[in-house]
Amino acid sequence: MVAVSPPTQGPSGLKAAQLSAVTNMLALSNIDADDNNKSGSGSTYGQQQQQQRDANPWKLLIYDTHTRSIISPLLSVSQLRSNGVTLHLLLNSDREPIPDVPAVYFVQPTQENLSIIARDCSRNLYERAHLHFSTRIERPVMEEFARLVVNTGGLSSVASVHDQFVDFVCLENNLFSLNVPQSYCVYNNPGATERDMELAMGNIATGLFSVVATLGCVPVIRCPRGGAPEMVARKLCKLIAEHPTLIRSKDGLHKSHNRPVLVIMDRNMDLITPVQHASTYQALVDDVLDHKANRVEFNVKQDANATAGRGRAPPVVRKKLDIDPDIDPFYSQHKFNPFPEAIESNGAELQEVSAREQQIRSKTGGASAPAAVVSPGGGDSTELATAVESLPVLLDRKKKLEVHTSILQAVMNEVAARDVPQFYELETSLATGSYKNDPSSAKKEVIELAADPSKGNVNDKVRLVIVYALSNGVGNTSDIDEVAQAMKESLETKGSTISADGAAGSAAAEGGGSHGTLTKEDRILLESGLRAIDYLKKLRSMQMIPTMSSMMQTEVSGGTASSGSDMLSSFMARATNQATGLLAKATDKLGTMLGKTHKHRSTIAVENICEMRPNTEDDDYLYLDPRVRGDVDVAALRNAARAPVREAIAFMIGGGCYGEYQNLQMVANERRSVTYGSTEIVDPSTFLNHLAKLA
Repeated sequence: MVAVSPPTQGPSGLKAAQLSAVTNMLALSNIDADDNNKSGSGSTYGQQQQQQRDANPWKLLIYDTHTRSIISPLLSVSQLRSNGVTLHLLLNSDREPIPDVPAVYFVQPTQENLSIIARDCSRNLYERAHLHFSTRIERPVMEEFARLVVNTGGLSSVASVHDQFVDFVCLENNLFSLNVPQSYCVYNNPGATERDMELAMGNIATGLFSVVATLGCVPVIRCPRGGAPEMVARKLCKLIAEHPTLIRSKDGLHKSHNRPVLVIMDRNMDLITPVQHASTYQALVDDVLDHKANRVEFNVKQDANATAGRGRAPPVVRKKLDIDPDIDPFYSQHKFNPFPEAIESNGAELQEVSAREQQIRSKTGGASAPAAVVSPGGGDSTELATAVESLPVLLDRKKKLEVHTSILQAVMNEVAARDVPQFYELETSLATGSYKNDPSSAKKEVIELAADPSKGNVNDKVRLVIVYALSNGVGNTSDIDEVAQAMKESLETKGSTISADGAAGSAAAEGGGSHGTLTKEDRILLESGLRAIDYLKKLRSMQMIPTMSSMMQTEVSGGTASSGSDMLSSFMARATNQATGLLAKATDKLGTMLGKTHKHRSTIAVENICEMRPNTEDDDYLYLDPRVRGDVDVAALRNAARAPVREAIAFMIGGGCYGEYQNLQMVANERRSVTYGSTEIVDPSTFLNHLAKLA
C-alpha cells in the first residue's frame, strides 16, 4: 500500500472559514456584507446592531439537531464557554426563562423552527434574540415569520436576523458533508416524483452554495452529463451567478486566474468503494468501530483477574474518545497510512516519549516541577530546568499516543477476529482485474471465503459478494447467484463465529463451526444483504452501473508482507482475543495490507480533469462557469492556455466514505490541495442498508 501523505492545506481553509463565521456569530458582532461572504455569512436583515460586542459577554446558544452537528466538529464545550456561551440547548427542548441573558439562535429556517422562535419571543424567554439561520431564508418564509412575531407581540425581543451560509458539516480541513440522511436512497428511489427530485437536488445545490460562499471564491464546475450531477451543477451555477455579493467579491476576482475546480459526481459511478474493506488507519476505524463526527466508541473488556474466582465474566466498559484529525498530531500524520504502519509508528513514538520522560524524571529524582531543580552550578541547572519545563508537553503527547494505542488495539481485535486482511486482499484483486482472465478461480475463491464460518461476520461476506458482482469479467448473473446461494446456505447451516457486534456470537464459536446458528440480528443482516445483492444485480443487468475493473489503476509500493508481520509482533503480543489461533493467523496476514493500492474511479476522474488530459473526463464532463453565460466548450479551451488547478473539490452525490477521501489525496501534491465532500459520510454497513431499501 502506498502511504498517502496528509492532504496539503489549501489556501481556502474551509474549516477555518466556517469556524470564523460561527465565532463571529457567537461574538454578537455585526459584519458588513463583504466580510460576511469571506467568512461564510450572507445578507443581514432586521434591526442593525452596534459595532461593538455586547456589554454582557455571556449568552445562550439555541440550536436544532442539524446545526448542532455543524458546531460539534468546530467547537468543544470548553471552546464554546471561551466564546461566552454559558448554556447550549436544543430548540425543541423544554427551556426555562432566563430574561437577563441574550440568546443566539442558530437553526435551519424551517416553519417549525420559526414557530418555536416566535413563541419564545412572545414569552420574553431571553433578554434579546439574535437569529442566525444556517442557510438563506426565503423571502415568503421571512415575511410570514415577521407577521407571526408582530401578531404575537414578540418583535421587541428580536435584535437581529442573519443568513449564515454555513449549512454543511466540516469534519476536517479537507473533508465536509452536507449531512443529508439516506441520500443514495433519495435520488435512486424509483417511486420518487419529479418534484421530489427537484427538491432533493435543490437542497444539495444549496448546501454546496454554502461551501462556495464560505470559501469566498467562485469555482469552475465540472460534472458528467445527465442525471443528478448535472441537475445539481446547473442549480448551483445559477445560485452563484445570481448572488451579487459573491459573484463580484474582491476575493473572487483576485483568484480569477487560479480558481478552484468543483467536480460533482454520482455515487453510481463506483459502488465498490463504499463497501470494500479498507486497509488504512482512519478508514478501518470508520469500518470496524462506531465512528461518527470524529468520536470513536468501542467496548473494552476489563482485566479478567478482577473477577477471578467470582464466577463472573470480565466486565465490559464502553469507551468514548474524541479525536480531531486536524489537531491531533499522530492522527493527522498517520490516518492515511496502512494500518500496520500506524501501529508501528504508535509503538515507536510511545517508546521515545516514555524514554524521554524517564530520563527527565531520573535527573530530578522524580520531581516534575521546575521548582525542584535548585543548583548554583549554572549551565547544567539551566538545561535541566528547560527539560523539566517541557515535561507537561511531553506528558500531553504521551496521553494522546495512549489514546491511539487503545483505538489501535480495538481495531486490531476486530481485524483479527474477522480476518479482514483476507477479505481486503481478495476484494482488491477482484476490483483491479486480477481475475479477469480466470473467472472460475475468482468464483472458487469467493465461495471458499464467503462460505467459511470462521472468517468474517455476515456483512463482511455480503460485501465480498457485492464486490464480486460489480467486478468486470469475473462472473455473470448465474455465477453471482451461485456465490450468493453458497454464502446463504453456509450461514444458515453453519452460522458465523463472529456476530454483528464482533463477538463470538454463534454456537460455531464453541462447536468448531459445524453446528452454528445465526443470531436474530445476523439473520436480519443476511436478509438485508441478499436484498442489496439483488438490487445491484438488477442495476447490472440494466447496465445502469459500470463494472469497476476496467476503470481502476494499480500502483505497487515497496512494502512486503513479511515486514508487515514483523512490525506487528510486539503489538500483537499484548492483544487480547478469545480466538488466539485466529489472532495469530490474522497477524501473519496483516502484511498484505502493505502490498498494492489502486486509484478509485473518482480519483481517476478528478486527476484527469486537474491534469487537463485529452480524451478523458476533461473532454466529456460539462464545463460550467458562473461568470460566463451558457456552457463552456472544452474543445475550444484546448487551444488556449489554462491556469493549472491548485485547488480541487471533489463532491459525491449519494454518500461518500473515508476510503474514497483517502484515495483522492493521491491527486494532491505540494502545489495542489484536494477537498472531499459528499451528501453524507457513510460506513459500509450503513451503505448496505441503503442498497437493501431500494431492492
